[in-house]
Amino acid sequence: MKAVAVEQSVASSEQILTADQVNANLSYLRMKRLIDIFGSIFGLILLAPIFLIVAILVKLEDPKGPVFFKQVRVGKDETEFQMYKFRSMVSNAEEQLKDLLALNEVSGAMFKMKNDPRITKIGKFIRKTSIDELPQLLNVLKGEMSLVGPRPPLKREVEQYSEYHLQRLIVTPGCTGLWQVSGRNSVGFEEMVELDLHYIRHRKLQLDIKIIIKTALVIFGRSAAF
Repeated sequence: MKAVAVEQSVASSEQILTADQVNANLSYLRMKRLIDIFGSIFGLILLAPIFLIVAILVKLEDPKGPVFFKQVRVGKDETEFQMYKFRSMVSNAEEQLKDLLALNEVSGAMFKMKNDPRITKIGKFIRKTSIDELPQLLNVLKGEMSLVGPRPPLKREVEQYSEYHLQRLIVTPGCTGLWQVSGRNSVGFEEMVELDLHYIRHRKLQLDIKIIIKTALVIFGRSAAF
């Protein structure tokens, strides 16, 4: 899939957004929140059987570890919150990370490794299909995340941000966004920031719905997630 950055002519200059460049229209924000609430509730009910099956498989492979993985992420206005995922790694994955940082396969303030040795067998499957992300519907329901928005970064990533990068955090983070439908791991950090700022400038219900539809298409046709 061609990068949305190319399709929609994402700005590349490191300019600081002004207040009038951010869509803060109350009608849009209220409708967006309603879609988040009903969408997350509907998703949690519809996907309940998948939650149960994945929980059983995670426990069968590693009975000592938890089913869900909670990680501190940075959201809107640099507010920290616990983001939920199905656990796809060994129980001591965070402790092992420091030994793997030199093997990072993406540029910038992110860590990604295609053949990460910390990932479990069931973890490889749920990551490839993005099933591991489904518990974030709980974050959406709580208002910590939206269905669409910039992905919430880790604290250690934000510590490396410039003032330009911090602009990603002026809106509520999302489960999916332009980055996910524009190549994901083939998109570098700086281009991801540009995509996020492009979304912040142009966000509206039609764009949100388009991203949600594209995300579904990417998930069912993707083999590059890691």
